[in-house]
Amino acid sequence: MSAILTWACLLLWISSATQDKTPDVTLTCFISEECVLPCSFEPASGETIKWSKQDLVVYKFERDDEDDDDDDEGGGEEHYEQEQLAGRASVFPHLISRGNATLILRRTNPKDRGTYRCHVHTSKGDHNAKVIVKVEAPIRALSLELTRLSGYEEMKCTARNVFPAPRVTWATEPPTFEDLRPVTRIQADKQGLYMVDSRLRRLEGQPDLIYICRVTTSYGGPVWTASLREREIRGSQGRDITIPCFAPPYLNNPYLHWTFSNSEDPLHILQYDSYAGNSITSPPWDNHVELIGMVVFGDGSLRLMDPKHSEHTGSYTCSFSVPYNTHTERTEVTIEAPIAGRSSSKKASHWWIFGLVIAGLVLTLVGVLAYKKLKGRNSKPRNDPEEVTELHSVKDPTADSNLNDSSPLTAGGTNGQTGPQTGAQLT
Repeated sequence: MSAILTWACLLLWISSATQDKTPDVTLTCFISEECVLPCSFEPASGETIKWSKQDLVVYKFERDDEDDDDDDEGGGEEHYEQEQLAGRASVFPHLISRGNATLILRRTNPKDRGTYRCHVHTSKGDHNAKVIVKVEAPIRALSLELTRLSGYEEMKCTARNVFPAPRVTWATEPPTFEDLRPVTRIQADKQGLYMVDSRLRRLEGQPDLIYICRVTTSYGGPVWTASLREREIRGSQGRDITIPCFAPPYLNNPYLHWTFSNSEDPLHILQYDSYAGNSITSPPWDNHVELIGMVVFGDGSLRLMDPKHSEHTGSYTCSFSVPYNTHTERTEVTIEAPIAGRSSSKKASHWWIFGLVIAGLVLTLVGVLAYKKLKGRNSKPRNDPEEVTELHSVKDPTADSNLNDSSPLTAGGTNGQTGPQTGAQLT
C-alpha cells in the first residue's frame, strides 16, 4: 500500500511539473525583420522577467510595485545586459499583467540565432520557457547569365544576401555524359550575409543545351531553380521569322515575358498570363510580333513580322516564371539588310545564265552540223554511184584482152621461158 501511495505522489509531482513547463518552441526569424519570442505564465503580482541567451542574461524587466495591474499602459524598468540587444529588444509592459512576457526582437541579424530562455518570477512562483531561434535570409532572386569575361563562354549563377550559406548544384537538359565541373565561390559580407557565385564552362559542340542551376539552404526551404538556353538565328529584311521559345517540362502554367535589347535598356515586347489566358503587347511591337505558341504547353514562340535591319536586329529574351523557378531563352537575331543593286545584279545574273544556255545550244548545233558535213565528205568516194560509173567508162575492154595476150609482162612473166617461145615464132 505504501508503494502505491509513493508512486501516486511521484506521478502527481511529475504531472504538476509538466503542466508548469512550457514546451520548447523552435522558430525561424528573417533577417532585418521583426521576430517574436513567445513566453506566457500564470498572472500574479510583482513580476520580474529575464531573458537569457546561451545562459547569459540579455534583457531584464521589473514591474513597479505601485503599478496597477489593470493599467493598460503598464510600467516598469528595462535593463539591457548585453549591448547586442540594446534598443532592439523589449516586452509589452501592458500585457505582463495578463501573463504575457513575449520578447520582441527587431532588425534581426545572423548573430541573434541561438537558444533563448524566459524566466518569470511572480508572487506565485517561477516559470521557465525555452525558445530556439534560427535566423534566415531566404533566397529572394536567382540569376543565370552567359558571360565571356574569362576569355571563354561560361554560365554564371548568382544569389545574394543569403543566410545560412547556400548549396549550388548544376545540371543540363538533355543530360550530358560529360562531367560538369563548376567553380563556386561563397563570400560573407559585414552583416554575415552570403553571396554565392557559381560558374560552369559552356560545353563545346552542344549549342542547344539548357543549363540548370539549383540553389538550396541548410534550413530546407524551397529550392530555387534558374535555367538558360542561348541560340542565334538569321533572317532577311521584310520576311517573317519565327523566334523559338520552349519551357522545360517541370514548369506548369508559367508566366511569359518577352523583351528586346540592342545595346540599350531592355524594351518590353509582350507578356502572357497562363491563368488569365490573355497576352498584352506593348506598342510599337503590336504591329510586328505575334504569339504563335501555346504557353500552357510550354511553347512561347514568337513570330516577327516584316522585320527591319536597323530596328529589329538584337537580342530577344523570353522568360518563363513560376514561384522559385525561372527559365530564360536568349536569341541573338540578325536581320540582314538588302545590298544596294542586289536585285539588278540578280536579274543580270539570270540573263547571264540564260545567255550561257543559248550560247551552249548554238555551239552544240554548229558542232553537230560540222560533224555531219565532215562525215559526208569521208564517205562519198565509196558510196557515190556516179563516180563509180565514170571510172568504169575510162577503161577499154579490148585493151584489157590485148594486155592479157601480148603484154610483155605476160609473155615474159617467168624467168627461163622467154627464149624458147621467141625461137618458135621465127621458124
